[in-house]
Amino acid sequence: MTITFLGTGTSQGVPVIACECEVCTSTDVHDKRLRTSVLIQNEDKTVVIDSGPDFRYQMLRAGVKHLDAIVFTHEHKDHVAGMDDIRAFNFKQQGPVDIYADTRVQKALVREFPYIFDDKGYPGIPQINLHTIALEPFDIGSLRFIPIEVLHYKLPVLGFRIGDFTYITDAKTVTEKEKQKIRGSKIVVLNGLQKQSHISHFTLDEAIAFAQDIGAQKTYLTHISHRLGKHADISPELPAGIELAYDGLTLDI
Repeated sequence: MTITFLGTGTSQGVPVIACECEVCTSTDVHDKRLRTSVLIQNEDKTVVIDSGPDFRYQMLRAGVKHLDAIVFTHEHKDHVAGMDDIRAFNFKQQGPVDIYADTRVQKALVREFPYIFDDKGYPGIPQINLHTIALEPFDIGSLRFIPIEVLHYKLPVLGFRIGDFTYITDAKTVTEKEKQKIRGSKIVVLNGLQKQSHISHFTLDEAIAFAQDIGAQKTYLTHISHRLGKHADISPELPAGIELAYDGLTLDI
């Protein structure tokens, strides 16, 4: 299984277009963070977790030629806004893309993209097969997804364990019951927004503490705000086994 980080950034904070901080003006490629998303590929399936506003460019940049499915963590705009751009894959593959989302996220998708779900079937609209997920494991080809419920302030958000890999974004609190689903993972991905306290995201220190409690061989931090600082400055501060992810980082598991 190959994991590619399509994006490791966030919409949190000052818009990049108006920001002149050292991160937004950095020439280091590690600081060029699009909205958070990850690509999972194995011998039979290509799956993306979340399709934010940068989805089209992310897929072009990563050279993705085929897409079987998108799995959604939650309905916030920075995680769903790019779903319309699956239409290129519909055209190339001559078929629909599978969409996996819980019932609450499905309602948001209908509100956001009503034309996709309209019975009129306007030509050229994205073609999807909608699958309802909850907290029970589900399979996409040979990939087994184990949902993990975390709280993004008061909003339930799904993380996922796929084999020895666990991916969690937009988390602030995680129950011990859900932590048990994560334990034993070799690689864990967690959101680490910034150093300052935040109502709905792990801070850097909270993410480090959570990672050390889980005890994975390697933990990567994602959903990184420019407020955290430059990759080169923060990396030396991190404990052994914990690293900042960056756009384009690829892992073979």
